[in-house]
Amino acid sequence: MPRQSTVNNGAEITTILGASTSFSGTLKFDSSLMIRGRFDGDIDAKGALYIDEGATVHVGRIKAMSIIVAGSVHGDLEAVDKVEFRSSAQVRGNVRTAKLRIADGVLFEGRCEMVGESSAFDPFAIPVVSSS
Repeated sequence: MPRQSTVNNGAEITTILGASTSFSGTLKFDSSLMIRGRFDGDIDAKGALYIDEGATVHVGRIKAMSIIVAGSVHGDLEAVDKVEFRSSAQVRGNVRTAKLRIADGVLFEGRCEMVGESSAFDPFAIPVVSSS
């Protein structure tokens, strides 16, 4: 029986990289995406990202509106709205977000930076470099 294309909280998933899929490179999307297979590279998303149980993701950085992790992630995560680690998640990397939810049983190795005002946080903005 095929899995449904919605996350438990009712979010609609528009694109799925299947369990037998392996993808390397830079992934950009505007709506929502679920990874069930293997991904290596960077993710720059305007929408929601769901990393399913059994998925393996190796990134320099993930930038998205919201990120839900039930699989394995090696790399940094930045989300405008929220980051959620489900009980099966294994995350090795730093997290920057306005809201963070970590379930019991999660393996998390990294630092977390909470952004006080999510409306002022834009992970897609280019940092200003001073010329001193």
